[in-house]
Amino acid sequence: MSLAEIQLDTQAALPLYRQLYRQIRERILRGELSSGDRLPATRDLAQQLELNRATVSSAYALLEEEGLIRGHVGRGSFVAENRVRPSWYGSEPYVSEPLPLQTGFVSQTGFVSQNGVVPAPVEISFATSRPHAGLFPLDEFRLSCEEVLSTEIAHTVLQLGSPLGYAPLRQYLLEEGEDRQIGRANDDILITNGCQQAIDLLARAVLSPDDTVLVEEPVYPGLKSALAQARVRLVGMPVGERGVTPEDFVRLIESEHPRMAVLTPSFQNPAGATIPLEAREAMLEAALRAGVLLVENDLYSALRYRGEATPAIKSLPGADEVVLLGSFSKVAFPGLRVGWMIAPRPLIRRLAEIKQATDLHTDQLSQAVLLRFAESGRLAAHLRLVRKAGLAQLEAALEGCRRHLPTGSQFTTPDGGLNLWVRLPAPLDAGVALAAAQARGVSYLPARYFAVNRLEAGAFRLSFGGLTPLEIERGIQLLGEVFEEELARGARSGAAEMHTAMV
Repeated sequence: MSLAEIQLDTQAALPLYRQLYRQIRERILRGELSSGDRLPATRDLAQQLELNRATVSSAYALLEEEGLIRGHVGRGSFVAENRVRPSWYGSEPYVSEPLPLQTGFVSQTGFVSQNGVVPAPVEISFATSRPHAGLFPLDEFRLSCEEVLSTEIAHTVLQLGSPLGYAPLRQYLLEEGEDRQIGRANDDILITNGCQQAIDLLARAVLSPDDTVLVEEPVYPGLKSALAQARVRLVGMPVGERGVTPEDFVRLIESEHPRMAVLTPSFQNPAGATIPLEAREAMLEAALRAGVLLVENDLYSALRYRGEATPAIKSLPGADEVVLLGSFSKVAFPGLRVGWMIAPRPLIRRLAEIKQATDLHTDQLSQAVLLRFAESGRLAAHLRLVRKAGLAQLEAALEGCRRHLPTGSQFTTPDGGLNLWVRLPAPLDAGVALAAAQARGVSYLPARYFAVNRLEAGAFRLSFGGLTPLEIERGIQLLGEVFEEELARGARSGAAEMHTAMV
């Protein structure tokens, strides 16, 4: 397309993005742009026309919603082959299954509660894996909101939208994926209400009751809960210091014949482990050979505080069928619930049908504000601060574990993320010790919340992301005191029992 032919009137009543949309639309309908022609990237066209990138993204969004162009992950936007409305409009709705009630939860105060009974609040909580609220850039976020609501796109984002998501955000993520070499020509993007909804949608779309799914053990409780609704059989893959090993992965594929496998290769929750590149390559090859759908949870990879990044599985050769999950929850604002999924286009379209029947679409205002937060450079600046603070938090957690946990304790030593996995020496039971810890003003999540096929009674997750280094140090010191007291109490109890038995 000749950029010189585009003429925009900044004084006209018609918004600039609609002027741009109309001019590109006319060229497509007149045949000046043919099927398969590649449009300029939004950042390039914005620079050449001296526009805000969001203006170009909004024009592309209208063209895509009309079926005139298609965005391809890793390649860009192209004039569509069949210029009709997207195929998911008017599709048969998906009938959802009822959700069983959960009997336990972690309260806002950090207490682990059963049956809805919440005790008094704790002072220091290692129970929730979330970023530190004190790092939220509220002024920058407020400015992003004001900028979205003061532009011509405000009326668009306050309307009903596409179940696929806000098209300018999808375009931005498409180009970000291209920069990371993530995505293939046949891939597309679906915006979700966080990774939790992404897992639920995948379960509804590709799993049947009694299917086998491989998950990491210990596993993120939300993943286990979402898959439980599908009534599938979960098989745990042991997680070590370097994550799931290829040997265990291959062994379980051969013995269990799973339909799907879910991996968190970078800073896995709860263990914090990262799978090396050669292991990722081997597991991708094994999944492809066995026809197993591989789902890559890429939620934590941006939270690397030291060392070199490892390429995502989705970026490796042969990863065409891999599904990648991402989210703004851990790197920006968890409460906005904006995540995404990159997967082959036929699967994305089926997932969009299910999402449309479930909740129509993810909140468009949140999507638009996060897009503005990212495009303005504020997200990158925020991430620099988060990584700097995260390194201090991680070092405080590791040093606290070295200094204060009982002799014989083991703990993971990640280079990023929000969590450590701690194994206490026998005969300590982290679940039993929790009440004593809470009485001292400290909380954590014991291993029972993360178990799949086996329970490590002495293990627990220590989530440090929501605390300052001083709180981390003090909290682990208190935990160390509690565990030492429990050891002493167990020793006394054991001696008394042995004496009685001998009598």
